[in-house]
Amino acid sequence: MSENCINTKSVSDSGLWWGAIAVVGFSLSLPATRLAVSELDGVVVGLGRAMVAALPATLLLVAGRCPVPPRRLWPRLSLTALGVVFGFPLLSAWALTLMPAAHGAVIAGLLPAATAAMAAFRGGERPSLGFWLAMLLGLVGVLVFALVQGTGRPQPADGMILLAVVLGGLGYAEGGALARELGGWRVICWVLVASTPFLLPIVVWRALATGLHASPASWGAFAYVSFVSMFLGFFAWYRALATGGIARIGQLQLAQPVLTMLWSMTC
Repeated sequence: MSENCINTKSVSDSGLWWGAIAVVGFSLSLPATRLAVSELDGVVVGLGRAMVAALPATLLLVAGRCPVPPRRLWPRLSLTALGVVFGFPLLSAWALTLMPAAHGAVIAGLLPAATAAMAAFRGGERPSLGFWLAMLLGLVGVLVFALVQGTGRPQPADGMILLAVVLGGLGYAEGGALARELGGWRVICWVLVASTPFLLPIVVWRALATGLHASPASWGAFAYVSFVSMFLGFFAWYRALATGGIARIGQLQLAQPVLTMLWSMTC
């Protein structure tokens, strides 16, 4: 019995470490997105990053000779894509054309609560009553912040970020549960590859309509959200969610708004 306890603790600690690595990587996403959308179209940044990330994802799947996931998993992969490929990236990019990254980071601080809620709804996890009360308190605090910053009324960008958070929580929870069957890196790779046919016409249309003229700094920010936020970060994040528990590991993102605001002040 003691050996099993040691193994469980080892797996749990591993999840915490992988989750911490992912959170540090994700904490730069909003400042980098804000920099990228200052010169590039929001759709190009929000959806184009997944299309770029699909290139190494395809190479990795081919090199690993990974079999196509069974048909029964594709509806869940589609839900993951809705959250982490389409929903959160696109809506947050649009919102950050209208608000500073630090403001968006505070509202995005609800991601742990959204992830836990989706883990209960989709993943079968059951957080405690105390957790739900704390989540409700956090939601009230974020809404009050949005009202104060919006001079007494919510702004359209606040709604975009809140919807992005809901969809992001769905993508995190569904992907974390799938990672227990497929492995974290396979989940994000298959999601990116399967999404590319839908992304390509939209991104090309917006790129032709708005142009791709931007400074090296903006392109560097776009490269970051493509290869770290949209690709490598999920290797660590889905592994952490699968091994440490979706609701539990999701709480590591409580540190993400603080890190994001620090990056925003130094960038």
